[in-house]
Amino acid sequence: MNHEIVESFSGLVRDKSIDKDILAGIVEDIFGMMVRKKYGLDAKFDVVVNMDKGDIEIYLERAVVETVENPNTQIDVETAQKLSGEELEAGEEYVEIIPLAQFGRRLVTTAKQNFTQRIKEIEKELIYSEYSNSVGEIVVGEVYQIRNNDLLIMHNKNELLLPRGEQIPKERFKKGDTVRGIVKEVRKNTSNPVVVVSRTDPRFLERLFELEIPEVYDGIIDIKSIAREPGERAKIAVESSDDRIDAVGACVGMKGVRIHAIVRELNNENIDVINYSSDPLVFLTRALAPAKLKNVDLDKENKKAVVTVAEDQVSMAIGKGGQNIRLASKLTEYEIQLVKEGSEYDIDLAEFKEELGEEVYHKFLEAGYETAKEVMEADIADLIDEIGIDEEKLNELVALIKKEYEEADVDDDDADPKQHSADKSSS
Repeated sequence: MNHEIVESFSGLVRDKSIDKDILAGIVEDIFGMMVRKKYGLDAKFDVVVNMDKGDIEIYLERAVVETVENPNTQIDVETAQKLSGEELEAGEEYVEIIPLAQFGRRLVTTAKQNFTQRIKEIEKELIYSEYSNSVGEIVVGEVYQIRNNDLLIMHNKNELLLPRGEQIPKERFKKGDTVRGIVKEVRKNTSNPVVVVSRTDPRFLERLFELEIPEVYDGIIDIKSIAREPGERAKIAVESSDDRIDAVGACVGMKGVRIHAIVRELNNENIDVINYSSDPLVFLTRALAPAKLKNVDLDKENKKAVVTVAEDQVSMAIGKGGQNIRLASKLTEYEIQLVKEGSEYDIDLAEFKEELGEEVYHKFLEAGYETAKEVMEADIADLIDEIGIDEEKLNELVALIKKEYEEADVDDDDADPKQHSADKSSS
């Protein structure tokens, strides 16, 4: 019966990677509980578990006495001599092995239930510890269930969660597909820990560079900064610690073979690799490529920059839907104000981002409205159609922009328009 019980318990953890010593300790604790239930809290005993041999032995120790007052902790001289076959006297100790069958099926069943619960708790801790130590690292798993556009992924027999919000837009997976992502966070739960995987986190792009580019993995090329709009475009700044190695060239690879492998993994996300510079002016210039800049005024203390470009470079500097300037701002950690060279007084629409709200602001950019004057001169009916908000709300926003524009224009009537734009962005 001992062997059967140990085998039964071992079967519960055979595939759980739980240490044998930990398992033996759990069994000892549980059978200790059984002894106390049967013989009382004062009982003296020892539980010995041999997981390799599949054996459990329980030793109960009782004091030899003339008159028994507590049969759980005492035994009379005559009985002790008869059971042991030895000449024991009062005051000595009698030790006997308790057969497991003596505890009854009910206690054994309770022990198994307690054991199962303890194993589940240990398993939860093992999962939490394993993935907490892997935050920011890539995992590869298989999609085994799709629930409300969230993916449940099987990795090393553990269930991981890839939420819709952490998936690259427009990419779709089906059951059985292999998926790569980074462990973003691990949350404790009443059941098993929730391991959240991400494919949109900038660290995922960083880990892919480490996988595909040996110089990055070896630390010869350092990734200094990443800005990313998943599935659309990313900018990554790199620097080489070896003058003989071109950081950008090494990352792109011969005929782009290295970068193309990463692009394919990210659902054809465009990746701009640029050389990092500790000089903010140089870094900003590179970050806003392919646009050519005429002038850059830096406010290093407030991390702001006023960038002047020729009229034919504005669209390239801003990018589709403002994407290029947004990514450059994230990459350099500078708030960038764009000014057209030789343009009359105007205010960049970015100045009204807080009033407009992030979503409405980007709708204006996508519709081609980049400055306050362009919005004020536009037909309201066209704006309603292009921006997609009701007329009352739109009139309020236009009135707010107009008021700010007129006040600024009066205050700086004699100022140089180009210089005013720079001052305005820095204020």
